[in-house]
Amino acid sequence: MICRSDIANLKTDILEKVGQKIIVKGSLGRSKAFEKEATIEKAYPNIFVVKYEENDRNVTYSYTDVLTRTVEVQVFDGDSYSPLIPPPVETKKKRISLT
Repeated sequence: MICRSDIANLKTDILEKVGQKIIVKGSLGRSKAFEKEATIEKAYPNIFVVKYEENDRNVTYSYTDVLTRTVEVQVFDGDSYSPLIPPPVETKKKRISLT
């Protein structure tokens, strides 16, 4: 479940990274995916704007797109790309025996 604090934290992270290079990964449906280099152009209260380098096109994404992993964003930190949101940690649930 997405909390307001999750969205607020993501907004802050993206605001701090305006102007940085990123890689955007997503799905186009029917087993087609894309991966493109871009730059974060602007951040607004509900969306952020990304400019793709290959065709000089602006695209907007919502913060919930990133939180629900509809799109994945990796940020260039000078040496390599790292995910904006860390991958989910799988936890195993313990079964309790009632016998």
